[in-house]
Amino acid sequence: MASLVHPTLSLTFLLPSLTPKTPSSNKLPFLSRSSASQFHGAQISHHILPLSLPSSSSSLKFTISSKVNKGQTPPPFTLKDQDGRNVSLSKFKGRPVVVYFYPADETPGCTKQCNKVWATCTKIAKSRMVSVLSNHIASVRHMKLIFVQACAFRDSYEKFKKAGAEVVGISGDDSSSHKAFAKKYRLPFTLLSDEGNKVRKEWGVPADLFGTLPGRQTYVLDKNGVVQLIYNNQFQPEKHIGETLKLLQSL
Repeated sequence: MASLVHPTLSLTFLLPSLTPKTPSSNKLPFLSRSSASQFHGAQISHHILPLSLPSSSSSLKFTISSKVNKGQTPPPFTLKDQDGRNVSLSKFKGRPVVVYFYPADETPGCTKQCNKVWATCTKIAKSRMVSVLSNHIASVRHMKLIFVQACAFRDSYEKFKKAGAEVVGISGDDSSSHKAFAKKYRLPFTLLSDEGNKVRKEWGVPADLFGTLPGRQTYVLDKNGVVQLIYNNQFQPEKHIGETLKLLQSL
């Protein structure tokens, strides 16, 4: 009786004798386990292969960081605004600028309507235990936050102007979507179209909700174009305004 050897599986049959390979002596098994069973006259056993450990812990080190950090000058861009005009980041040099990335313009209704939808969905989900609806509640809330953030920047726009700063919103929507969004919510500031999310990727804006949605992140650049603040708060978008104004007033 001899064994027919596979790297992770050995079958014992009535075959000519074969010599199984054994792990190299310079490798230590991380875990050893074997089991056997009978199946149509064949004995099956499996073994976990030895694990070669790295020679030093340095090979296990890695770093995750945003591509744009505080104290750096972000990559330049030229994007179309809600009127289809090209706008470059360099246009704002000489005065502070607030650049906020947000997920999308898509609007199922105004802020008050969305608040009502959110409350209704939550009530139905709790009373009827509708699992499908529950799965969509997070998405509805996310859309609500888009309106809250945009309108918060709108309502505080005079404060930003008083601080000598411009406000720029960026998402992957096209110019026509931005135009409709700005008109509906009376947004007095620039919205830029980053179709394909090229600028978002170059700036290293992290995704939200486990990578399922484009992230919501605000950058404050001083008059020299250097990043002085990076703020990320997915579920309290109004805090972007407070933190941003606080920084601008100190410049």
